[in-house]
Amino acid sequence: MPKTLFFAVLASAVALVATPSAKSEEVKPAMTTAQNKAPAKPEKSGLLPIDGLNYYYAVYGKGEPLLLLHGGLGSTDMFAPILPKLAEHRTVIAIDLQGHGRTALGDSPFSLQANGDDMAAIVKTLGYDKVDVMGYSLGGGVAFRMAVQHPEAVRRLVLISTGYAANGFYDEMRPQQAQVSAAAAPFMKDTPMYKSYVAVAPHPEDFPKLLDALGNFMRVDYDFSADVPKLTMPVMLVYGDSDMYKPEHEIKFFQMLGGGLKDAGWMREHLSQNRLAILPNRTHYDVFFAPELVTTTLPFLDGETKVKSWDEMVSE
Repeated sequence: MPKTLFFAVLASAVALVATPSAKSEEVKPAMTTAQNKAPAKPEKSGLLPIDGLNYYYAVYGKGEPLLLLHGGLGSTDMFAPILPKLAEHRTVIAIDLQGHGRTALGDSPFSLQANGDDMAAIVKTLGYDKVDVMGYSLGGGVAFRMAVQHPEAVRRLVLISTGYAANGFYDEMRPQQAQVSAAAAPFMKDTPMYKSYVAVAPHPEDFPKLLDALGNFMRVDYDFSADVPKLTMPVMLVYGDSDMYKPEHEIKFFQMLGGGLKDAGWMREHLSQNRLAILPNRTHYDVFFAPELVTTTLPFLDGETKVKSWDEMVSE
């Protein structure tokens, strides 16, 4: 399989869709590897019927609730390297998105907008009025829509390797994404995406259908710039310094949120409530399990804004 197509398939994590089923499904255990063990057994897990779909959910840890949304062609298991650390500080609510992981693929059309509505319904069904939300790539797109459409349900929002418009990708990415289809399935048998899918999917034979669904979605342009100002809650954007997004798109996103427009001031009087983090030596394809992702996002999620001033440092 050509590398360009391989990466195009993986790039589906940005704004992908799949279609779920409302049938009762057996929930398979998390996939493990020798080097990357799945998180400890969740406090509770199962399938939630939401708008005719069956979403897999798992809840870990204790503390303020954090909804965690994975990238395309992945599942909650993508976060196995960092989930235990998050769960030391938070009640982590991990969801397998439509057609991914343990959530079956069905025949219904999918949109990020509908998926955002479903995440808000899941949060409410599980008994939470308001949660922090962290989404990577596809999960970031879903988190974005959830926050726009249900701002009352989102306290703080972290978008990892997520853009607001299709033109934010490097120019060569869009033609590559357009190639994604079921025809790529035979070439992906040795990839981590395929292996993780068949390990837990209720219908492993649906993998080609998932690729078709993702490819169809990626061939449609999108531009959510008009909705960015609707993100009134604190927002943190996180990218790798070698991400699939153009740096100017990342900066523009931050500026549209009100950040990066002026100097913060000696007393931080002009400091934006929003944050931008660029993680060094990270790409779109490995930023979601970077250990520094936890240490970068937790202070923001905890609402920490106070830092010692120069005067305080000198006086110590």
